[in-house]
Amino acid sequence: MNPDAIILAGGRGIRLQSIVYDRPKPMALVNERPFVEWLIRWLRRQGVRRVVLATGYMAEAYERYFGNGAALGIEIHYSVEQEPLGTGGALRRALDSVQSDEIIVLNGDSYCQADLTQLRQRHREQKAQVTVWLTEVGECDRYGAVRAAEDGAVIEFCEKQPGLGRGAINAGIYWFQRAAVEIIPLQQNVSLERDLFPSLIGKGLYSYTGHGPFIDIGTPDSYAAAGEYLRAEFARLEVD
Repeated sequence: MNPDAIILAGGRGIRLQSIVYDRPKPMALVNERPFVEWLIRWLRRQGVRRVVLATGYMAEAYERYFGNGAALGIEIHYSVEQEPLGTGGALRRALDSVQSDEIIVLNGDSYCQADLTQLRQRHREQKAQVTVWLTEVGECDRYGAVRAAEDGAVIEFCEKQPGLGRGAINAGIYWFQRAAVEIIPLQQNVSLERDLFPSLIGKGLYSYTGHGPFIDIGTPDSYAAAGEYLRAEFARLEVD
């Protein structure tokens, strides 16, 4: 798979700091490895060979642990933000380290059993600017919901609120055209979820809805559940 991947790993993880205080959130240990290592292994398994880690808080921890990625059989580069730029700003800053015209983008604190081949197919069929992997969950209250048309065109992002019930959520996995990243202003704090994506509704923002498990490590409760919940999946990644 030719596109480079960017993992957004600049967050501090304030809600998690009561139990993970000596490292950035994506470096929190899950099944004895940093969570972001599992994401890198997952990308490699799906054919990605070049990854950019977009880091910020305690950025040195990533480079000290991963180096150039040779130990994992993948090429790793780094884009370090000196001040918080949000998910969109961090993505725009990392673009200088990307060689491909299409880019896979992942949040560094969540995992979903997505299929990048299916995501790429939807993206190219619709000639999309950005395609978002959605996944069905029983309760959308904590995440907010995403409404899409039959062809995958995103219609609406529903804010987090009680009573949303079952529906599709943004799983934090995206297929971007380079041009869609280039429209993000340089060195400005921009959110993909609140700023960029709403501005692209009706202008090339599509989705693919899967049914794989989704988990994030943003809170102590979800972090505690991550190891057991993903143990079997991570075991498959470890043998590659």
